[in-house]
Amino acid sequence: MAALFRFLAALRLTLYRAGILRSERLPLPVVVVGNIIVGGSGKTPLTLWLGEQLHERGFKPGVVSRGYGGAGTVREVLTDSAAAEVGDEPLLIKRRTRLPVFVGKDRVAAARALIKAHPECDLILSDDGLQHYRLARDFEIAVQDGRGLMNGWPLPAGPLREPPSRLARVDALVINGVTDVPYAPGLPPQFAMLLDGDTFHALSNSQQTCAAKDLTGKRLAAVAGIGDPQRFFSHLRGLGLSFGSHPFPDHHVFTAADLNGIDADALLMTEKDAVKCAGITDRPVWVLPVTARVEPDLAALVMEKLNGCPPA
Repeated sequence: MAALFRFLAALRLTLYRAGILRSERLPLPVVVVGNIIVGGSGKTPLTLWLGEQLHERGFKPGVVSRGYGGAGTVREVLTDSAAAEVGDEPLLIKRRTRLPVFVGKDRVAAARALIKAHPECDLILSDDGLQHYRLARDFEIAVQDGRGLMNGWPLPAGPLREPPSRLARVDALVINGVTDVPYAPGLPPQFAMLLDGDTFHALSNSQQTCAAKDLTGKRLAAVAGIGDPQRFFSHLRGLGLSFGSHPFPDHHVFTAADLNGIDADALLMTEKDAVKCAGITDRPVWVLPVTARVEPDLAALVMEKLNGCPPA
């Protein structure tokens, strides 16, 4: 089965590159952030960082995403949208960046709806769209984390959506969780990404904040429904915190029972999980936002490429 998946993935890419299956080009440049491994590798923090960086440098980006768990229909994400309807990651992107965000199973349709609703936009960022080849793109970014390619097998025997050779075709490779990226022959320019964050805010009131030192001495429990929960737990340990670990599946839909059944004075949570948990518990819950730091300057490389790629 894995061999068949590998063959079909390679065939699909070949058919698009040969023009037998047609990609649709938008009237704006498109930058895709994705990966070849199932599960979170840091795409959303990178999309947040890149959207903010490009906006600061004069672009007016809009973001399109599949919207995990939603109905798949094209719709705009608003700051008060429900995560169950638009997906947790698109809602997080909207609330953090305030950029226009549209979701839909058909990213081409989502992007066209975004452009129509927000004609001021001059760039489309596609969050987790590396394999959505119907959307033509001008710049591709692949994100990997410390798990690497794991066993190197395609689905269902392993975690890969596409063969490792796909990484040689992207425009930039970002490694999440390292301070220095060793040179790898045959791969595109590589960038190191770290996630910074040491200030928590209350789930019930984002204006109420605290530092890690304010939580010491409490019986803490950390919950995480992300692709790699251990990455969040390691970050918390790096802040000097001790806690019980409670990993959940990626995109887990939390219930009151999930949170109220944990024996602790306070819970610690990712920002991605927090957008799904407002109002479901009266317990003290502290949310840790993180911000990506990328070196060297990936945004400069994107702009250099886009300046040579005028809209069609």
